[in-house]
Amino acid sequence: MAKQDYYETLGVPRGASADEIKSAFRKKAREYHPDVNKSPDAEEHFKDINEAYSVLSDDQKRSTYDRYGFEGLNQMGGMPNYSSADYMDIFEELFGSFGFGGMGGSSRGRSRNAPARGRDLSLRLTLEFEEAVKGVEKEIEFNRSEACPVCKGSGSEPGTSPTRCPSCGGSGEIRQTRQTFLGSMVQVRTCPTCNGSGEVISTPCHQCRGNKTVQKAVKRKVAVPAGVDSGTQIRMAGEGEPGSNGGPNGNLYIEVRVKPHKFFRRKEDTIWLDLNVNMVQATLGTKITVPTIEGEQELVVPAGTQPGKIFTLRGFGVPHLHGGGRGDQKVVVNVEIPVRLSKEQRKLMEALGETMDGVVVPQERGFFEGLKDFFNG
Repeated sequence: MAKQDYYETLGVPRGASADEIKSAFRKKAREYHPDVNKSPDAEEHFKDINEAYSVLSDDQKRSTYDRYGFEGLNQMGGMPNYSSADYMDIFEELFGSFGFGGMGGSSRGRSRNAPARGRDLSLRLTLEFEEAVKGVEKEIEFNRSEACPVCKGSGSEPGTSPTRCPSCGGSGEIRQTRQTFLGSMVQVRTCPTCNGSGEVISTPCHQCRGNKTVQKAVKRKVAVPAGVDSGTQIRMAGEGEPGSNGGPNGNLYIEVRVKPHKFFRRKEDTIWLDLNVNMVQATLGTKITVPTIEGEQELVVPAGTQPGKIFTLRGFGVPHLHGGGRGDQKVVVNVEIPVRLSKEQRKLMEALGETMDGVVVPQERGFFEGLKDFFNG
């Protein structure tokens, strides 16, 4: 079944503001929360609502979705990835965990000891122009948390063990019941004594000081595909922070930055090059070699070439990032006028000038230029 448009899921127009999106999410989330709505498909609706909000509340993901849809999110690594353990996280962040006991349901706040996905990490990778166009394998280094090798992730000094939290009895949660117009409502919050772990570490590990993890420098090789540009994001699945309670690792997101080139400039998949020729070459025509990303290529400059003339080298541009083929290279010719002449060059120019018409005539404007001015007022 095709996925429903995120804006339709939340019931907002495409131009909705951030406040309007949040308000619509709150309303829909309360309506379809499985503790309130007992229909068989309530939980699936609730997941869809969370997924839509996670994209539309993030400026970068929303921009990608508006331009390229679901496929764009998949390509850029921005598609939400919910596990059965954490699909209610967004709702709980906004409202807290609630059980609606007075409405006939059971209190079902998500267990704080349930598996949880690790935090995502990000870094910036700077590439040379040629590396971005052709693709390259780069070694990256970054820091992330890993289980402490001394205590094996327990947080306690070897030979000791954590004890059950006396405040929450090991549940990791403190529950408070209050009466509302919906009935008896149980608010669940994280235990402040154990921070939701359900355990208290009496003798912290000397290496990690009870944090259970230590920072470690990690080296990885990343294959950068041909055709990336500044702003391209590469996802390395599972290379983020470790999950808790057996949950999966987060992801590592690499943002590409491309250095400017000495000669070339890029616009989408087209490479542009400004090339200087002298007035004799432009007047009489010539064959010259021009640099490309693949090496030097021969270019025929016909006689009478005017300044600003653009020549196209087919297939010498940037490879298409998400498909076969590649763009072109455009060569813009600039005719150089000499500033200083030798005596012999001056005599030759004067002799040439005597053979040419010296009358200065204003250049006539083309039909389309006049039409453009008419519509622009």
